[in-house]
Parts: sequence; C-alpha cells; structure tokens
Amino acid sequence: MTFSPKIELHLHLEGAAPPAFIRGLAREKDIDLSGIFRPDGSYDTGDFKRFLDVYEAAASVLTTPEDYARLTVAVLEDLTARGVIYAEVFTAPQIAAKNDLPLWRDHVAAMTDAAGTVPGIELRQIATCVRHFGPEGARGAARCAGETTGGQVIGFGMGGDERVLSPKDFTWAFDCAREAGLGLTSHAGEFGGPDSVRETLDHLKVSRIGHGVRAIEDPALVDRLAEDGIVLEVNPGSNVALGVYAKIDAHPIEKLRNRGVKVTVSTDDPPFFHTHMDAEYEALHRAFGWDDDIFRQINRTAAEAAFCDAGTRTTLLKALE
Repeated sequence: MTFSPKIELHLHLEGAAPPAFIRGLAREKDIDLSGIFRPDGSYDTGDFKRFLDVYEAAASVLTTPEDYARLTVAVLEDLTARGVIYAEVFTAPQIAAKNDLPLWRDHVAAMTDAAGTVPGIELRQIATCVRHFGPEGARGAARCAGETTGGQVIGFGMGGDERVLSPKDFTWAFDCAREAGLGLTSHAGEFGGPDSVRETLDHLKVSRIGHGVRAIEDPALVDRLAEDGIVLEVNPGSNVALGVYAKIDAHPIEKLRNRGVKVTVSTDDPPFFHTHMDAEYEALHRAFGWDDDIFRQINRTAAEAAFCDAGTRTTLLKALE
C-alpha cells in the first residue's frame, strides 16, 4: 500500500547512500571497493559484524564536504519519491570529519546548502557518536554537535555496536549535548537486549530510543516506556535483515503499540537492507493489517517526537491532517 506524507526519524546518512553512488565516487577517487558489492551491484551484507564492515568501507570514500553535499541530494531525492516530507538523518562527526571542528562545520554547511536545493522535504541532522569507537571519540563528536547547533543540527545520538562498552561510559558526551540544547536519542534494544534499553534510559536520559524493540522481553520495561512517553524509532526491515527477528510477522512493533508504547517507523540503512519507506509500510500492512489511520497516527507520533522547532512541527502536523 502507499501512504503519504511520511516522516522518518531514524536514517543514517552514510547508510542511505545508494550503491551506485558509492561505486561512482570510488571510481572517481580510484578506490577499490569491489569486495563490498554483490554481482548484481547491491551491498554484500550479512550478519551485523559484516554489515558494519561494509558500511564503514562504503563510508570511507566520503571524505569531503562536497561528497556529503552530493550524497545529501541523492538521499533526499529518493526520500521525496517515497513521500517523505521530513527526515532526521544521523551524521557522524567521527566518520565525516574525524572530529575536526572546522571541517565538521564545512560538512554541515555543505549538507545544509544541498538540502535547500531539493523541494518538498525538510532535513535535520542528529550528530552521532560511534559506540565501538569509544568514549573519547564520543566526547569529540559531542563537542562538534554542540558547536554547530542552531541550524540543521538539532540532536545528538549514538550508533554502532551496542554489544561493546556500556551506556554509562558515554554520559559525559550526552551531558555535553544536553547542555547545548540538543535532543537526545541512542541505539539500544537491538542486539543488546532489554537491559541495554534500561541502562540507556538510566544513564543517558534520552527521550527517544533507536530500535528498542527488545524491550518487549521485559514487561516492566515496556510499562516504563509507555508511562514515560519514550519514543521508539523502529526499523522493522532492518531488524529482519539482521536476524533480530526471523520474519516481519514475528516483529514486536504491534505488541509494543498495543501496550501503549509510542512507536515510529523508519528504514535505518535502507539500501544495505534492501528496503525503503514504501516497502516498510507495505510489510506492516500485510503482517498486522495497518491501515491509513494507523499510519497517520504513527506519523503524528513522529512529528511530535521530532527534535525540530515548534514552527516546523506545526507545519508537519498540518500536513498529516
């Protein structure tokens, strides 16, 4: 089924790079990335470790503000074709600029200018640290995020491998971002289980959780999410592709919604998982019978949870009426 307009809150910019875009950029720079593509040209991903390796290899060719500007246009054009009118994308200062603040400023400016050339969609950035790169790198990412607030950068988060280290190792970075006035989110409850969600809430004090679906294994935690109004950025296609759940019918998004948890729908790293927003909606319609009314509710939840300014939120909510 088709539904428009859509709002996406959980999308990694580098992870949304079309394979053809990355191959073309690699050719321009004479970089051999043949090992990360299948014969049909798609990304050759497998388990989570393989996915991270391929992701980081693909992102390695993105080295300049101009590269990120071109990528921004390519991603936004694809999103508008899927009916997305607002997207918050994860951008990593550690990957894009090696936490170099002047270079990061140039990246943000280039992406902001590029976004302005694509009509019909609003883009905002959530600067993220990479968990498996360690706490010190996270501090640098938080400083970069805090120094570029007031424009397109409106949030701070953490991605990467949640099976390493602990959320409490990153409290300084999140405290820094909070003091800068940024909205806070973090990946948890994907591979780390319900304890990772609880520890993230306790130590990082976020208002949104990326994924968070493993919370379903702990009824008390589900109650806490519902009572505290914590919003889950759910990515069903990603969860199935990486084996968190065997098939969409086994995904807990409907159980979480029925328990009063605020859920949204996004694509995470769509070309890596062979998905897009229309495919996510179609799968949820088939598996759980979701109709236009439910999708409208889901998108209203996303608009209300977005880290944007009040004026942009009002515009989004009106577009969903």
